[in-house]
Amino acid sequence: MKKQKSKIKFLCQQCGYESAQWLGKCPGCNAWNSFAEEKFTSSSAVGSGHFGQLTGFSSGVLKLKDISVKEFQRHITGIKEFDNMIGGGVVPGSLILLGGAPGIGKSTLMLHVSGALSDTGTVLYISGEESLSQVKSRAERLKVNKENIFLASETNLQNIIDAVNKIEPKFLIIDSIQTTYHPELSGAPGTVGQVRETAAELLRIAKSKNITVFLLGHVTKEGDLAGPRVLEHIVDTVLYFENERQHIYRILRAYKNRFGPTSEIGIFEMNSSGLAEVSNPSLIFLGERTVNAPGNTVTASMEGTRPLLLEVQALAARTSFGIPRRMVSGYDANRITILIAVLEKRLDLPLEMQDIFVNIAGGVKIKETAADLAAACAIVSANSGFVCPKDMIVFGEVGLSGEIRSVALVAERLAEAEKLGFKKAIIPKGNMKNLSYKGKMDISGAAILDNAIKILRNS
Repeated sequence: MKKQKSKIKFLCQQCGYESAQWLGKCPGCNAWNSFAEEKFTSSSAVGSGHFGQLTGFSSGVLKLKDISVKEFQRHITGIKEFDNMIGGGVVPGSLILLGGAPGIGKSTLMLHVSGALSDTGTVLYISGEESLSQVKSRAERLKVNKENIFLASETNLQNIIDAVNKIEPKFLIIDSIQTTYHPELSGAPGTVGQVRETAAELLRIAKSKNITVFLLGHVTKEGDLAGPRVLEHIVDTVLYFENERQHIYRILRAYKNRFGPTSEIGIFEMNSSGLAEVSNPSLIFLGERTVNAPGNTVTASMEGTRPLLLEVQALAARTSFGIPRRMVSGYDANRITILIAVLEKRLDLPLEMQDIFVNIAGGVKIKETAADLAAACAIVSANSGFVCPKDMIVFGEVGLSGEIRSVALVAERLAEAEKLGFKKAIIPKGNMKNLSYKGKMDISGAAILDNAIKILRNS
């Protein structure tokens, strides 16, 4: 038997950058104090033994027109929010990474998904953080009790692969990737080398055996997925719970999806029986809206193909310090700073000694600029003291000259607003030309910010 040779390397725990010596700052991702010492053992047996034979994955060279796509039939879970977000269902042989803060509902969601997918095929649920009785107890609380779900409490990758060979499941769930370790590698579970190699082995299992694999992952203090960035490149889909665990509503977003869009979101409500789908999120987010207070407007934001009606709140108060504060939650703080400057310059609004606070109610984060006009109107309303009409929505992008620029999918936004009882709307004047909306709302087009404020006041 050939003698094994060990070699010591220093790896960045953030991006996986390798170095022969310890470095204070990573040249790859500029992270400080992120290098950890790891020992690598090389042997001729590694890669050609049990693991290499088990997870080998290769194919012959074929013409594109001769390749069949019969196996590319998505598995529908029946959880509408989840199916829509990932593109219409789970793709066979895909590797899906689900991340989120501790206690936010990753394991709960996977048990719901396991119960739904067990009607299609066998599910093998591997828990590296809980005992079998603990998982069973949660499954009973969630009312997930199917014959086709198998449980195992295991962290050794070799034992997991043996269980896969024995059960031959259609779906494999690893909870979590940070607790799983490769027995032929030195280093603690969760280190860069272990996460990278275990994820690579599970990828080969998914592709060679056409098994859909779900990986659950932890997040760092900064909110990023723990482990090297190469982990996100290995998997096919990256799903992430956005909201903090203190919020009732959980927003699941796809940050990477090889088989579907990344613009869709799934909204769930955490209750005693697990995660429940929110079929009409606009109604939920506007349910506690205050209609007679200054500084509140409603905007229509698009999340993929789904319009969401959200309340934009603003508060203006005289500053007690020399420098006024600008605090923003749920929207780009830089956009709010620009809007305040535009309001001061184009509308002569005295905001230089005002503390400005802007919040998107419900904990949602708006990622498009169509809410600019609603945020600007909310700030003007909060500063001037007038109340915005309760049955009006406002949306549009605001430029540096105070102009209101056109936005996309106007008809969908207006249709959603009319469905929830809104009767008036202020939209960009450029969108009035070829407007396909045929509803009954009273629509006003505004070319500049001053016009929109006057329409809002007169309404």
